[in-house]
Amino acid sequence: MALETVELGPRDGSGTLIWLHGLGADGHDFEGLVPHLRRPDLRVVLPHAPVRPVTLNGGYPMRAWYDIRHLEPGPNRESAEDIRAISGDIQALIDAEIAAGTPAHRILLVGFSQGGAMALHVGLRCPHRLGGLVALSTYLTLEAELDAERSAESTGIPAFFAHGSRDPTVPMARGRAAYDRLASSLQASWHSYPMGHELCLEELHALRAFLDRVLPSNSSAP
Repeated sequence: MALETVELGPRDGSGTLIWLHGLGADGHDFEGLVPHLRRPDLRVVLPHAPVRPVTLNGGYPMRAWYDIRHLEPGPNRESAEDIRAISGDIQALIDAEIAAGTPAHRILLVGFSQGGAMALHVGLRCPHRLGGLVALSTYLTLEAELDAERSAESTGIPAFFAHGSRDPTVPMARGRAAYDRLASSLQASWHSYPMGHELCLEELHALRAFLDRVLPSNSSAP
C-alpha cells in the first residue's frame, strides 16, 4: 500500500528527509517545524500512517504505524506483523527518492515517538547506506531480532538521538537504552532536554546543526 504524503521543498534539492510522525498524529504534525531547520534546499516527505485500531487505546482507530498492545517489556508489546508490513511501505518511500535521483547517502530517516521507532527499525535494516537517522523521543522495537536482521550498510552511519527528561509517555530510559545499544555501531550523539513528550526549540537548533553537518547544502559528497 502506497503511503499518502505531505511533500515540501525542491525535488532536486540537497537531500531528502523522510519524517515519520507519532501515534495518533499525521504527516502535517511536523510540517510547521520544518522552517525552523532553515534548510529550504532540503526536500521533506511527511507520510501519513494508516488508520488502524490501537489496543493500548481501547481499540480506538487512529493513525498508527503499528498496534501497541501494552507497555510492559516483552516480545508481544508491539505487533510484529504490523511493523514488518509497514516497513515495506516506508522502504518504498526511500526507493522512490533514489529512483527520482536522490542518492541514498543524501536521504535521512527522521521519526518522533512511534515514528522514531519505525525510523530506527527501517534504517537499521535498509539495504542502502542512508545519510543518517534521527530518533526523537523514541525506542527500539523487535529488539530480539535486530542483530540477525540488521544490514551491514547501516554500520557507522550518523545518528541523532534526543529525548525529554520529563517524558511521561516514553520514559527517557527507553530512549537511552536504544542509544546505548546502538552507539558503538553508529556515529551517534545523545541529547536530552528538560521537557515532556514533545520537541523544543533548543532541540531543533541541535538537529539543524546535525543536518548541516551530514547533509551540507549543495553538496553531493557522501
